[in-house]
Amino acid sequence: MIVTDLPPGATLFCAHAPQWASQPLSGAGAALGGGRFNRQGVQALYLSLEEITALREYQQTSPFLPPCTMCSYTVALTRLVDLRQLHRGPPWDDLWHDWREDWRQLRFEQHIEPPTWVLADMVLAKGCTGIVFPSLAHPGGTNVVVYHSQISGGNFVQVNGPDCKLPCNQVS
Repeated sequence: MIVTDLPPGATLFCAHAPQWASQPLSGAGAALGGGRFNRQGVQALYLSLEEITALREYQQTSPFLPPCTMCSYTVALTRLVDLRQLHRGPPWDDLWHDWREDWRQLRFEQHIEPPTWVLADMVLAKGCTGIVFPSLAHPGGTNVVVYHSQISGGNFVQVNGPDCKLPCNQVS
């Protein structure tokens, strides 16, 4: 694995479904059914380096979803596994090349464990904060998954909301 950092002050984005807009730092939505790089029960925050990528990620299952709440975040993240630098051979295990597999089909239709969940286990076991990976929903875009349990020390994720206008709960 090759790791990289996002320096203090870097800006990331996420388009939240209405029911999660009141909890923009929780990662609880991804924990419900799991995600590409997190097992069910593991809180993970999926962010994007670009606003348009965040929107395309939100719309990836259907362009007719409910309106979303776009949030920006200021972050400092160290020890992110960087899949933009993936290549054959050391230091990459061959399993890393399966990260593009359709994890939803594997999990929900074939009822088998997606290889990306094993990769996430490896990342967490190494004490890494998350993974930087190319967007499959928006070619040229970049995503970052951050594991809630790894946000400590010099790492931080802060939602930008000086007006405090995010919903207060899931019904507001």
